[in-house]
Amino acid sequence: MKRLNNIILYLCVMSLSCMAQSKGFSVDTLSNEVFLQMQGKSYPEGCRVKRSELRYLQVMHYDAEGKEHKGELVCNKKIANDLLDIFQKLHEAHYPIEKMTLIDDYNADDERSMTANNTSCFCYRQIAGSKRLSKHSQGMAIDINPLQNPCIKKRKNGNLFIQPKAGRKFTNRNGMYPYKITKGDLCYRLFIEHGFSWGGNWRSSKDYQHFEK
Repeated sequence: MKRLNNIILYLCVMSLSCMAQSKGFSVDTLSNEVFLQMQGKSYPEGCRVKRSELRYLQVMHYDAEGKEHKGELVCNKKIANDLLDIFQKLHEAHYPIEKMTLIDDYNADDERSMTANNTSCFCYRQIAGSKRLSKHSQGMAIDINPLQNPCIKKRKNGNLFIQPKAGRKFTNRNGMYPYKITKGDLCYRLFIEHGFSWGGNWRSSKDYQHFEK
């Protein structure tokens, strides 16, 4: 009887997994094809993050016009299931995400990817002026709709550093933008519920696109 119950449980788990796959939501290890695409780009020579620590996600999402798209990203295995659950719920609610493709399609160039409003996660790099890895380098941070949710830092001379540069017109957070993330909206609530922190809550700078764990 115990063996029969174990078999039934296994079949139920596999069935649920297949249902998720059929809906366009999946988590997997990096295939040779995906890993090859990342070589010399988001996964440069000397990368200290092991391939086995990363996961490849495929999710469905809607844009602001209501069109459905298949998205993909690479993240740390520690947050893979968090992201899968979050994006499933965002999809169910038709929460708008304009684009989600590997940052390698932009040659791992953050500025280009963000200017295209592309949602991305893993990209190996060190924090400027430091040997310390960024959260993106670990695959533990994700940027959502970055063009309309720019990173804003005030320099010592009073000037603003805005990333991406094209996001300057979206620095007025009182404006109405189709892909704007606001404190308390569904995207914010889901990430907070899963233990992430939001760059929009930072004091010294504001990174409205950024969630990290």
